[in-house]
Amino acid sequence: MTAGLRELTGLRGHYAGSVSRFLGYAIDLGVISGLFGLALAVVSFVASLITGHTVSWNGSGIPVAIAYGCWWFVYFAYSWAASGKTFGMAVLGVQVVSREGATAGPRRAIVRTLVFPLSFLLLGLGFVGILVDRERRALHDVIAGTTVVYTWDARAQRLRFLARDDLAQVPAPVPAQQGPPERERTVTQHQAAPAPDSASNRPASRDGRG
Repeated sequence: MTAGLRELTGLRGHYAGSVSRFLGYAIDLGVISGLFGLALAVVSFVASLITGHTVSWNGSGIPVAIAYGCWWFVYFAYSWAASGKTFGMAVLGVQVVSREGATAGPRRAIVRTLVFPLSFLLLGLGFVGILVDRERRALHDVIAGTTVVYTWDARAQRLRFLARDDLAQVPAPVPAQQGPPERERTVTQHQAAPAPDSASNRPASRDGRG
């Protein structure tokens, strides 16, 4: 095992860093926007079939903005309440938990979702805590009483991989040397036995002569 593998440490329960969190959020934005655009396309298609007219949506319109905001809220609030992680967070191996390490729960999830935009509205200053705070807590984490931790263990994963690799390299056991079958041993013993003396086995004559 190399020095790099020996230095590999577990990350389960450690506070997640800024790169993992922002990459997870970028993935979530892609998922939210993609699903929202698909939903608009489906609604437009159904409406055109019903009315017989082409229906298009203004992306900068107020109705679309309100619908997008509601979808954004439902996506994050439900994901954090149900499992503590969104799709992007699951990909990056991070999860929202309470400061005690318990599940976030519906109340914390809703509060965190409501105040999440506040960290952006303050010119991004709400995220400074991720860089300087010991628990890597942003402003919305402080208000909601949550934190973000890693949910996977690099060391345990590597040990499982090495265990599977060792099992794959174990040679198959060589069967023990076995003698010939019982029937062959019997035949061999009969062939090795000395032949009886023909003279000693002849019956004696009646007149006493040999």
